[in-house]
Amino acid sequence: MSQLDQEIAKRRTFAIISHPDAGKTTITEKLLLYGGAIQMAGSVKAKRSKKFATSDWLEIEKQRGISVTSSVMKFPYKDHEINLIDTPGHEDFSEDTYRTLTAVDSALMLIDAANGVETQTKKLFEVCRMRNTPIMTFVNKMDREGRDPFELMDEIEQVLGIKTYPVTWPIGMGDRFRGVYHRGLNQLLIYERNADRSRPVDLKNLSLQDPFLDKELGPEQADTLRAEIELLGAGDEFSMEAYLAGELAPVLFGSALNNFGVETLLDNLIGLAPAPRERPTLERVVMPDEGKFSAFIFKIQANMDPSHRDRVAFMRICSGKFERGMKAFHVRHEKEMRLGRPTSFMAQDRSLVDEAYPGDIVGIHDPGVFKIGDSLTEGEKLHYTGIPVFAPEHFTRVVLTEPLKSKQLRKGLDQLSEEGAVQVFRPVHSNEQYLGVVGVLQFDVVKFRIEAEYSVKVKMAQLPYSAARWFHCEDKVKLEKFRREQSQNICLDQHGNETILLDHDWRLKYLLERHPDIKFTSTSESVAR
Repeated sequence: MSQLDQEIAKRRTFAIISHPDAGKTTITEKLLLYGGAIQMAGSVKAKRSKKFATSDWLEIEKQRGISVTSSVMKFPYKDHEINLIDTPGHEDFSEDTYRTLTAVDSALMLIDAANGVETQTKKLFEVCRMRNTPIMTFVNKMDREGRDPFELMDEIEQVLGIKTYPVTWPIGMGDRFRGVYHRGLNQLLIYERNADRSRPVDLKNLSLQDPFLDKELGPEQADTLRAEIELLGAGDEFSMEAYLAGELAPVLFGSALNNFGVETLLDNLIGLAPAPRERPTLERVVMPDEGKFSAFIFKIQANMDPSHRDRVAFMRICSGKFERGMKAFHVRHEKEMRLGRPTSFMAQDRSLVDEAYPGDIVGIHDPGVFKIGDSLTEGEKLHYTGIPVFAPEHFTRVVLTEPLKSKQLRKGLDQLSEEGAVQVFRPVHSNEQYLGVVGVLQFDVVKFRIEAEYSVKVKMAQLPYSAARWFHCEDKVKLEKFRREQSQNICLDQHGNETILLDHDWRLKYLLERHPDIKFTSTSESVAR
């Protein structure tokens, strides 16, 4: 096996998806803890101690205790290299999550034992399904009273339409929670209630047939467990093929807050989750073990280091080997460029990268030449499958309170829009600047960041629009007529694409009837060409 093949086999690149408050940031911290990447796990609730979750590095994330942007974290675990992306759970920041899911090979779906499959989980699952992304499930908060595990399994299958296979099975819940039974290893993993929540917990192992089982669990829980395991035996067997095709979800149970089940989860991620696989482009399918380097940009983040006003482009390596100091062909600009200051990340903290392989996420210095969807190669013109930009549903006008800072405002809005934090629309009939977002909380984040990172004070005035549509037409005469009629509502987005803003649902129906040759779309393709 070549070195490239060995490095590919080591790597696991996955994202965590869940509904808000299912414990996503907590489990991210605990995965880092067990991987040895951090010495003490932070809680998003531990604000008084000034210790925050590693993945929440933006100032507004620390203040509000929510994740508003995806964080990239790389750490080793048992001779494997883990690339973990923590995504925002709140639906108002779902666009960042959608983009992130294009850069991973599998996903970890986190479910609250009390709430089951929730709204945002469904939406994110559908994004994974569109790409046939393999999904592993962790049912969290088993140390609290929740729903019956059989009921949860049935809900996952019925609501999400995916088969399940419990790798571990819980022994009670809430105050009666004693641990889990690992079906594959034929072991009991005993929950130690008084263990330090911020440190790894040693697990005591017992087989299901051990004569001390009744003494360990009590006769009632022991009998219940034996009956439930027998019932599980009548279900479907585990199929690696079905899992890799996104048709079956391995399920594990535990409590991330109390460190229980996290190590078992990590073991299954490196044992079952796929190594980097082939990637589609508009031209052909790219295999990871191809000798030549290729990658695509899926995220841009400005001001990760506020003191330097830096700008970092995150690239997912798809094939070949990346080396520090190498030059790459920027497909959209059709020119060769040196990829400056390559770094790997632990959220905001970074370290220089000498080499990287398929599956790795590497940050490179962006002097303002990259945008989301850009492809990098060693000369071949490849366009990796685009990342959709969704039409916003909320709009506001930006009002500058200090007129002399108009240049700083424009720069800030351009950078934030290139990150994907907000969409900027500039009306063709005026010099105003409109902002469009999928979720209203994005406005708060943008306003906070404009003031904190660019030192520009702004006000925001709500606009009456409720939708945006990109449009085009092959007939130039009809297109020009449409432009003249609708000039008051036409804007250019941050990429110069024509967009029309709509104030009512019926307005689009009216335009479709009046201008049947105009094609309207609710997503804008970000294959950078």
